[in-house]
Amino acid sequence: MSAMNEISAASARFYGALNRMAAGDAAPMADVWLQSDDVSAQHPIGGRDQGYDAVVGSFAKVAEIAGGGKLELLEQKIVAGSDMGVETGVEVGTLVIGGHTAQINQRVTNVYRLVNADWKLSHHHTDQSQAMMDILKRLSEAA
Repeated sequence: MSAMNEISAASARFYGALNRMAAGDAAPMADVWLQSDDVSAQHPIGGRDQGYDAVVGSFAKVAEIAGGGKLELLEQKIVAGSDMGVETGVEVGTLVIGGHTAQINQRVTNVYRLVNADWKLSHHHTDQSQAMMDILKRLSEAA
Protein backbone atom coordinates (compact mmCIF):
# COMPACT_ATOMS: atom_id res chain seq x y z
CA MET A 1 0.00 0.00 0.00
CA SER A 2 1.31 3.48 -0.82
CA ALA A 3 2.00 6.13 1.80
CA MET A 4 -0.89 8.19 0.38
CA ASN A 5 -3.30 5.29 0.90
CA GLU A 6 -1.93 4.55 4.37
CA ILE A 7 -2.30 8.20 5.42
CA SER A 8 -5.82 8.24 4.00
CA ALA A 9 -6.61 5.17 6.13
CA ALA A 10 -5.10 6.89 9.21
CA SER A 11 -7.28 9.92 8.46
CA ALA A 12 -10.37 7.72 8.24
CA ARG A 13 -9.50 6.28 11.67
CA PHE A 14 -9.08 9.80 13.10
CA TYR A 15 -12.41 11.03 11.73
CA GLY A 16 -14.07 7.84 12.96
CA ALA A 17 -12.64 8.54 16.42
CA LEU A 18 -13.75 12.17 16.17
CA ASN A 19 -17.31 11.06 15.47
CA ARG A 20 -17.20 8.59 18.37
CA MET A 21 -16.03 11.51 20.55
CA ALA A 22 -19.04 13.51 19.32
CA ALA A 23 -21.20 10.64 20.56
CA GLY A 24 -19.54 10.76 23.98
CA ASP A 25 -16.89 8.05 23.56
CA ALA A 26 -13.32 9.37 23.50
CA ALA A 27 -11.64 5.95 23.87
CA PRO A 28 -10.86 5.45 20.15
CA MET A 29 -9.04 8.80 20.08
CA ALA A 30 -6.21 7.32 22.18
CA ASP A 31 -5.30 4.89 19.39
CA VAL A 32 -5.02 7.39 16.52
CA TRP A 33 -2.44 9.68 18.16
CA LEU A 34 1.30 9.13 18.27
CA GLN A 35 2.27 8.56 21.91
CA SER A 36 4.83 11.32 22.20
CA ASP A 37 5.47 14.50 24.15
CA ASP A 38 5.79 16.46 20.92
CA VAL A 39 2.28 15.86 19.52
CA SER A 40 0.03 18.90 19.57
CA ALA A 41 -3.47 20.12 18.82
CA GLN A 42 -4.86 23.57 18.21
CA HIS A 43 -8.60 23.14 18.60
CA PRO A 44 -11.56 25.10 17.25
CA ILE A 45 -12.13 26.55 20.73
CA GLY A 46 -8.65 28.11 20.81
CA GLY A 47 -5.59 27.23 22.77
CA ARG A 48 -2.93 24.62 22.20
CA ASP A 49 -2.47 21.25 23.83
CA GLN A 50 1.02 19.74 23.85
CA GLY A 51 1.90 16.12 24.55
CA TYR A 52 -0.05 12.89 24.15
CA ASP A 53 -1.79 12.99 27.54
CA ALA A 54 -2.90 16.63 27.16
CA VAL A 55 -4.13 16.16 23.60
CA VAL A 56 -6.06 12.94 24.24
CA GLY A 57 -7.35 14.42 27.51
CA SER A 58 -8.74 17.45 25.71
CA PHE A 59 -10.78 15.25 23.39
CA ALA A 60 -12.01 13.29 26.43
CA LYS A 61 -13.25 16.53 28.03
CA VAL A 62 -15.28 17.33 24.92
CA ALA A 63 -16.70 13.80 24.89
CA GLU A 64 -17.99 14.33 28.44
CA ILE A 65 -20.33 17.11 27.26
CA ALA A 66 -20.87 15.95 23.66
CA GLY A 67 -24.30 14.74 22.69
CA GLY A 68 -24.01 13.76 19.06
CA GLY A 69 -23.27 15.15 15.68
CA LYS A 70 -21.35 14.12 12.62
CA LEU A 71 -18.12 15.53 11.24
CA GLU A 72 -16.46 14.76 7.96
CA LEU A 73 -13.47 15.94 5.99
CA LEU A 74 -14.08 17.48 2.58
CA GLU A 75 -11.58 18.77 0.02
CA GLN A 76 -8.96 16.38 1.37
CA LYS A 77 -5.45 16.81 0.02
CA ILE A 78 -2.56 14.66 1.20
CA VAL A 79 1.13 15.23 0.61
CA ALA A 80 3.22 12.25 1.70
CA GLY A 81 6.89 11.79 2.41
CA SER A 82 8.65 8.66 3.55
CA ASP A 83 7.78 9.10 7.24
CA MET A 84 5.61 12.22 7.44
CA GLY A 85 2.44 13.31 5.71
CA VAL A 86 0.34 16.45 5.73
CA GLU A 87 -3.40 16.47 5.16
CA THR A 88 -5.47 19.57 4.56
CA GLY A 89 -9.18 20.00 4.01
CA VAL A 90 -12.38 21.38 5.44
CA GLU A 91 -14.17 19.81 8.41
CA VAL A 92 -17.92 20.13 8.08
CA GLY A 93 -20.92 18.90 10.03
CA THR A 94 -22.49 19.43 13.41
CA LEU A 95 -21.44 18.88 16.99
CA VAL A 96 -23.85 18.88 19.92
CA ILE A 97 -22.20 20.31 23.03
CA GLY A 98 -24.11 20.53 26.28
CA GLY A 99 -27.39 20.23 24.39
CA HIS A 100 -26.54 23.02 21.92
CA THR A 101 -25.76 22.34 18.26
CA ALA A 102 -22.78 23.99 16.58
CA GLN A 103 -22.48 24.06 12.82
CA ILE A 104 -18.92 23.13 11.85
CA ASN A 105 -17.22 24.46 8.74
CA GLN A 106 -13.52 24.98 9.34
CA ARG A 107 -10.22 24.52 7.58
CA VAL A 108 -7.98 21.84 9.03
CA THR A 109 -4.38 20.69 8.82
CA ASN A 110 -3.38 17.27 10.14
CA VAL A 111 0.19 15.98 10.31
CA TYR A 112 0.83 12.24 10.39
CA ARG A 113 4.09 10.45 11.22
CA LEU A 114 5.12 6.92 10.40
CA VAL A 115 6.39 5.10 13.49
CA ASN A 116 6.89 1.34 13.69
CA ALA A 117 5.14 0.86 10.31
CA ASP A 118 2.01 2.68 11.55
CA TRP A 119 0.80 6.16 10.57
CA LYS A 120 -0.31 8.15 13.61
CA LEU A 121 -1.59 11.68 14.08
CA SER A 122 1.09 14.08 15.29
CA HIS A 123 -0.63 17.46 14.95
CA HIS A 124 -4.22 18.67 14.42
CA HIS A 125 -4.99 22.33 13.75
CA THR A 126 -8.36 23.87 12.87
CA ASP A 127 -9.73 27.33 12.42
CA GLN A 128 -11.43 28.68 15.50
CA SER A 129 -15.17 28.05 15.66
CA GLN A 130 -17.14 30.99 16.98
CA ALA A 131 -20.22 28.74 17.28
CA MET A 132 -18.39 26.34 19.58
CA MET A 133 -16.83 29.14 21.63
CA ASP A 134 -20.27 30.76 22.06
CA ILE A 135 -21.75 27.49 23.32
CA LEU A 136 -18.94 26.96 25.81
CA LYS A 137 -19.32 30.54 27.04
CA ARG A 138 -23.08 30.01 27.58
CA LEU A 139 -22.39 26.75 29.43
CA SER A 140 -19.81 28.37 31.71
CA GLU A 141 -22.14 31.30 32.48
CA ALA A 142 -24.96 28.89 33.35
CA ALA A 143 -22.75 26.88 35.71
